[in-house]
Amino acid sequence: MEGFELIGKTFGARALDADELSGLTLAYIGDAVFELAVRMYMSAHGSRQVNRLHKHVTAVVNAGAQSDLYRILEPQLRPEEEMIFRRGRNSKTITAAKNQKITDYRRATGLEALMGWLYLKERYDRIAELLSYGLPRLLQETPPAEDAGAEETGVSLGAEA
Repeated sequence: MEGFELIGKTFGARALDADELSGLTLAYIGDAVFELAVRMYMSAHGSRQVNRLHKHVTAVVNAGAQSDLYRILEPQLRPEEEMIFRRGRNSKTITAAKNQKITDYRRATGLEALMGWLYLKERYDRIAELLSYGLPRLLQETPPAEDAGAEETGVSLGAEA
């Protein structure tokens, strides 16, 4: 037993069947999965102060950027993944998008639902495959070499003071 499975069992959580959850519940889980993956990606790609890391992460973990990421990933998606994306995108939400276009918000919800579904299906390799393809393209860079110095591997998301 590893990771979150152990944590879930410790607190008495039951196993979740990804195929039976609503698109919004998948998106709720996927939001956390996506943010954690982006935090790990940003942390691994350069030594920064935590407040700068946070700014870089929030530039990617928002509806507009997630919508753009979906457009990058769309040609890479398998039919089953496209179906899960649509399930999340087409979910009826109670809240309105804050400072975002509704189309971006819905695409982001679809992407988050896909991340949640892949996570619950334990398809971690597929999450890694999609994000390692999409994040560098979203950030308009290629992944830095593993042996590069920390300062040389900073992810650039625009001007930084």
